[in-house]
Amino acid sequence: MYAVIATGGKQYRVAEGDVVRVEKLDAEVGENVKFDQVLAIGGDEMKVGTPVVDGASVEGEVLAQDRARKVIVYKYKPKRGYHRKNGHRQAYTELKITKING
Repeated sequence: MYAVIATGGKQYRVAEGDVVRVEKLDAEVGENVKFDQVLAIGGDEMKVGTPVVDGASVEGEVLAQDRARKVIVYKYKPKRGYHRKNGHRQAYTELKITKING
């Protein structure tokens, strides 16, 4: 059984036991989080919401709050002496999906 959830402006296909990295959530390590925006549930029979499946939810446990690897942003314009170098590290929350309620 799997579900498609929406969080942080993105959609994720998850199953029980999966470990996923989502956009940063306000939750402590070890806390349980619940996602009510379930767009679809699949398995033996596919349920697709309009836009969400009524009464469905996905529960997960927070494993870590961390930041991704650094991405270098380098801007350059030829023949003008224009160079800008910036770095960025995106924050994320690592979750283990514990339960899918259909």
